[in-house]
Amino acid sequence: GQQQRVAIARALAMKPKVLLFDEPTSALDPELVGEVLDVMRSLADEGLTMMVVTHEMSFAREVCNRIAFMQAGRIVELGAPSEIFNSAAFERTRSFMAKVH
Repeated sequence: GQQQRVAIARALAMKPKVLLFDEPTSALDPELVGEVLDVMRSLADEGLTMMVVTHEMSFAREVCNRIAFMQAGRIVELGAPSEIFNSAAFERTRSFMAKVH
């Protein structure tokens, strides 16, 4: 968690318009995941634009404005969290959400 927080602080020092995250919690112990997600949640609350690749579905549902569901490197569905989680257009998206949601 410390490395992720330091990396975020370092990136913020450059005053970016957008911050990119690629599975920021994937290598963390479960108790540290919440710490990193709290930092990211705070950034979202401050209005920072973030693009996040994640399997943290609860976080995505709560924090994101838009969700892109990808398969084999392609976006197969794009929409608001309520659309993706509750009424996805594609069977593959619905199947995935049923397993992780």
